[in-house]
Amino acid sequence: MLSAGSAALAQESKPAKKAPNTSPAFDSLKTLVGEWSGIGKNGNPTETMFRLTSGGSVLVETLHPGKPAEMVSMYFMDGPNLVLTHYCLRGNQPQLKAESAVETKKLIFKSVGGTNMKLTDFHMGQADFTLVDEDHFEVVWTSFTNGKPDGYQNSFKFTRKK
Repeated sequence: MLSAGSAALAQESKPAKKAPNTSPAFDSLKTLVGEWSGIGKNGNPTETMFRLTSGGSVLVETLHPGKPAEMVSMYFMDGPNLVLTHYCLRGNQPQLKAESAVETKKLIFKSVGGTNMKLTDFHMGQADFTLVDEDHFEVVWTSFTNGKPDGYQNSFKFTRKK
């Protein structure tokens, strides 16, 4: 009887597995897992890759993998909000929130804060994703200064590598 009680107590002390928080928009972004080749706005070739981590609760994007300009963005749910943190080449980490957590084809993220920066500092303040189909997506990153777009945009058109 003592061993049965110990086993029950041990089971109670284990944390229950919690299903990852998700949304239609986050589930849509998760379809990007894989490797992609693309063209930037100046016709320059580039690559990006997506992978899931932390039990499927975080989508990690590595833009320009293995290059000096490599940057990482992490997409995740913060309560009911889909957010991303962009680890920028400029050494700041803007955090952007999706305007909608239910939209699945056109996702617009806008800055809400960050680290190593103020919202008035230069930072990537908006990211507009268009998920064209399962093998194509486009993204436009817009920089902000003094809390508004400053005219600099970097756009990419990506195709899934087979």
